[in-house]
Amino acid sequence: MPWNPDLYNRFKDLRDRPFYDLADLIVTVKGMKALDLGCGTGSQTAVLADRFGDSVFMGVDASAEMLAKADVLAHSRLSFQRLEIQELLGSNEKFDLIFSNAALQWLDGHELLFRDLIGMLNPGGQFAVQMPVQKENVLNVLLLELVQQEPFSAWLDGWYRPSPVLSMDDYAQVMFAAGLENLVVMTKVYPIIANDHETLYDFIASSALIPYMERLAAPQQLELTQAFKYRIAERFVELPAIYAFKRLLLYGRKPV
Repeated sequence: MPWNPDLYNRFKDLRDRPFYDLADLIVTVKGMKALDLGCGTGSQTAVLADRFGDSVFMGVDASAEMLAKADVLAHSRLSFQRLEIQELLGSNEKFDLIFSNAALQWLDGHELLFRDLIGMLNPGGQFAVQMPVQKENVLNVLLLELVQQEPFSAWLDGWYRPSPVLSMDDYAQVMFAAGLENLVVMTKVYPIIANDHETLYDFIASSALIPYMERLAAPQQLELTQAFKYRIAERFVELPAIYAFKRLLLYGRKPV
C-alpha cells in the first residue's frame, strides 16, 4: 500500500505545528547547504527554502507518490530526489544543515544512524530532528497490541514493528558523544481534538498503519481496519476526544 499524500495532507495543520517549532531552533547562517530527510510532499522543505533565502535545499524521500507532489515546488535553490536515507550514509557529501521532520522513526538502529548522520555535518553544521514518541502515543500502542494478536499475527507471519525511537536521555547521550553542542532535547504534546473516531483512525492510517496494510490481502485489511476502529472507540469513549500526541524535538550544532 503506497503512501497517500491526500490523506496525509488532511492533517497538514497538525503536522505543521511541530515542524515550525523545530525550524525555529535553527540558527540563520548564510549560504547553507541543507538536506531535508523524508521530505514527503516537499511543502515543508519549500517553507525552509523560503525562510533561509540564500541557502540551497535538497529534499529526499523514498515515496514516488509523495515526490510527485514535490516536483512542482522545485526551483534553483530547491531540488528533490527519490532516495532511501540509507543511500546517503557513507557518502562523501557534507551539509551545513540536516533536517528531518517525522521521518527517522521509520528507520532502525538510531544510535548508529544518528552518529552517521551527524558525521555528515560540516563544522558549525546544525542537526534538527522531530519524531513522534511512538512508545507512549495511545494509537501506536493500540495498533502494536492488535497486530500481535490473532488472526492478524498469523496473517502477518508474526511480523510487527516495535518503535526504534529511543528515550530523551539516550538521544542526549548519542548527540553529545557525536560532538554536538547547544543541545535541545524535549518532548512536547500536540493535542488532536477529534469529533469522531474516524478522525483518529485516519490520522494513524496515513502513517503508522501503512506497513501492516501493505502485507495483507484486501479482506484482511478490512478486518484489521474494523478491529482497529473498534479498539479506538473502546479507548476514546467520550466525544469530542483529546488525543495527547507526543513528539520529540532534537537539535544540536557542531563546533566550528
